[in-house]
Amino acid sequence: MKNAFQKVVSVSMAFLLLLSTVSWTVDKHLCMGRVMDIAFFVKADDCGMEAAMVLLEEEGYENHCCDDETFVMQGLDDLKLNFNDFNFDQQIFLVVFTTSFSYIENNLEREKLSYEYYPPPILVRDIQLLDAVFLI
Repeated sequence: MKNAFQKVVSVSMAFLLLLSTVSWTVDKHLCMGRVMDIAFFVKADDCGMEAAMVLLEEEGYENHCCDDETFVMQGLDDLKLNFNDFNFDQQIFLVVFTTSFSYIENNLEREKLSYEYYPPPILVRDIQLLDAVFLI
C-alpha cells in the first residue's frame, strides 16, 4: 500500500512539474462574435472571410467581421526554491508538518501486535453450543 501511494504521488508530482514548466498558447478565431476555431500551441485557422474583407477594405469598408484572440501563459524558468523564499508562517507549517508526518510514520512501523504469534486457546467444549447462545 505504501509503495503504491508513493508511486502515485511521484507520478502526479512529475506531471505537475511538467505542466508548470511548459508555456501554453491558446489562439481563437472569432467571426461575427462567434468562435470559429480554437488552437493550442499554433495559430488558429481563419474562417475564409479574409479574402472578402480585403476586397471590401479596398472599397472603403472597415473590417468588423473577424477577430483573433491569443492567450499566452508563460511557464516557470527558475524552479529552484530556497527555504528563505517562504515567509515565517509557511516555514513553521513546513517544519511542523514534516516532523509530525515522520513521527506518525515511525510509530506505525514500530507498533507490533503482542498477540500475533500466540495460538488461540484450545476448546475443551463449545460453550456457545452448550448454552445455545448465538450471535445474530
